[in-house]
Amino acid sequence: MKIIKIEVENFRLLKNFSMDLEEDLSLVIGKNNTGKTSILSVLDKFLNEKSKFSYDDFNIDFKNELEALIKSGAIPEEFTPKGIKLKIFIEYNEKDDLSNVSRVLMDLDPDNNKIVLGFEYTTSYTDFLKIKTEYATFEANEKAKVDAKKKNKPSEIKDFLKQGLDNYFHTHKMSFEYDMVTNKVNDTNFIDLESEGIAIKDIIGFKYISARRDVTNKEKENTLSKQTSSLYKKQEDNSEKNQATENFKDQLSETDSTLSEIYKDLFSDVIKKVQDFGGIKLNDTDIEIISTLQHRELLEGNTTVVYTHDDHKLPEHYNGLGYMNLISMIFEIEILVQDFKRDKDKRPADINLLIIEEPEAHTHPQMQYVFIKNIKKLLAEGIKRDDGIKRPLQYIITTHSSHIVADSDFDDIKYLKSENKNNVVAKNLSDLRKQYDADPSQYQFLKQYLTISRAEIFFADKAVLIEGDTERILIPTFMRKVDLEEAARLTAEGKDDTFLPLLSQNISIIEVGAYSQIFEKFIDFLGIKSLILTDIDAIKVVKKDDKGQDIWGACPVNEGTKTSNSAINHFLKEVVWDDLKTLPVGNRTILVGSSTVCICYQQEENAYHARSFEDAFIHINRAFVNGKKDEFQGLQNRKLFDDAANDAYSLAGSCIKKKTHFALDILYHSDKDFSNWDIPAYIKNGLLWLKED
Repeated sequence: MKIIKIEVENFRLLKNFSMDLEEDLSLVIGKNNTGKTSILSVLDKFLNEKSKFSYDDFNIDFKNELEALIKSGAIPEEFTPKGIKLKIFIEYNEKDDLSNVSRVLMDLDPDNNKIVLGFEYTTSYTDFLKIKTEYATFEANEKAKVDAKKKNKPSEIKDFLKQGLDNYFHTHKMSFEYDMVTNKVNDTNFIDLESEGIAIKDIIGFKYISARRDVTNKEKENTLSKQTSSLYKKQEDNSEKNQATENFKDQLSETDSTLSEIYKDLFSDVIKKVQDFGGIKLNDTDIEIISTLQHRELLEGNTTVVYTHDDHKLPEHYNGLGYMNLISMIFEIEILVQDFKRDKDKRPADINLLIIEEPEAHTHPQMQYVFIKNIKKLLAEGIKRDDGIKRPLQYIITTHSSHIVADSDFDDIKYLKSENKNNVVAKNLSDLRKQYDADPSQYQFLKQYLTISRAEIFFADKAVLIEGDTERILIPTFMRKVDLEEAARLTAEGKDDTFLPLLSQNISIIEVGAYSQIFEKFIDFLGIKSLILTDIDAIKVVKKDDKGQDIWGACPVNEGTKTSNSAINHFLKEVVWDDLKTLPVGNRTILVGSSTVCICYQQEENAYHARSFEDAFIHINRAFVNGKKDEFQGLQNRKLFDDAANDAYSLAGSCIKKKTHFALDILYHSDKDFSNWDIPAYIKNGLLWLKED
């Protein structure tokens, strides 16, 4: 038995939210403020009922809708319960124990193996009418207070709702009918779980490890040592008394007897003083001080976690926070697994769901790899008791770590994306495979590339797709130079920058070589603004082969008749060569699904049209390169720079020995503010376009 999907309505950013769950691990990723913590919170509020809902838990759009309905003079003729809703879709098979869920089954058809549990915090029609009536009174009272000058301004409708939300909204738990033909839930046909006395905790057990973990390496706060006591308590509560537990108790009993004899002498004086003080008859009420070592309290106060270094046992707080966080998570997982097992006279829940929030806290990349590589192995056994009862364990891990993503199974990943400022959607990365059905090798390339190299793009707001090492080395510097130049320009004009500096934005730089077209569907999947920096790569017919077929070769742009660039030929295939050479940056933007993409390549600059980056840079920075040519490690044939007749195209082809060395030369010989050279226009314009929101 397992949860296959959860649906959430009107809870914070989860306005109309649906997320599939995997059988074991579901890795939930996404940028900040995309609802990862909200998933944990809504499950906790409904399943564990440890905290109440507040007005601020409502989705902003729902708040606006609710407030408008309350203020409206009209009474809606049709009114369905409105508020926060959670649906949990469960799938079972013939091997599962159905004793707990038999009372929530809505369909006896053996082919229907779905259960839909519903949880709602909603207002009914009767309660809504009550809201309208009482708000009208509240509004009149507030106006009277202002008129009487008791208040400067009246309280708003949100204040009214915050004060008495639980008077109008109530929690309901249901099991809904699921139609196997339409694959839809029938909200009108349900079992009320509370009125039937059905306990949710017998069906679903839910635990979590919050990102706000109490992990510290301060000397006085022994986090791990305290957890050993908690772990023992959980094992003891489960009544799974193994031999080690019994040996521990036997030893304590023997120690009690020994210490009690010692206490007779140790405390004899004070006992005699009590007896001599009076009020106690001889042999009537005698007192003794005996040893009563309690196993739980003994562990809590006297168990110390140490680590060994060169045969020395060092205190736990000498450890780095990363190691302590990792060890603490393992301890906490074990404590929660013991919780899932429950006491021997209670069976574990049919489904057990664990959420681990941001396991990467305080840990370096290598440790994050270790965590994600081993977590499946650690939890593979699930919930297994000594009496033979077993239950599977599903778990969700939320993360911002590209290192964890890079070492995860692609099919486990759930990508959360803001569809607009008040709503989030969840996408399965496994669904991408279907979009690459025409060429599965492209999907395989993308999967391998992202998991090995550039998983940080999952957490980016924007992306720059570049061809190779030269751009990878220089783009961060180009961004810095653009930021400096824009700040200086706006200051001179007395204006404020309405956009964040490029280096302050969440931009991922992805090296794609000649394969940017493969990333088209992935860019659409992510829905992020993207800049593709590439070369115009002009070619012309240079000769004929033996069969009279044209042989194309590289040439200066003014001699070219088409481009060999795969990105341009893919994304701008409708644009003819003459137009390609003249299109300004604003007209090279295209829509890829919901994403805006700008393809930037060399433009005519200072009466010259370059073919490549090196060509473009040399043309506009010839004095800079010429002045440093003897120091540039990436150059050869340096004397060619002395002849003004040699254009940038020929110099780039004849003088650049290694492109990456040339890029490093530019950085090494830059001024402090990078003012001794200029950025080619196509790159600068592209970065300025990307800078805008």
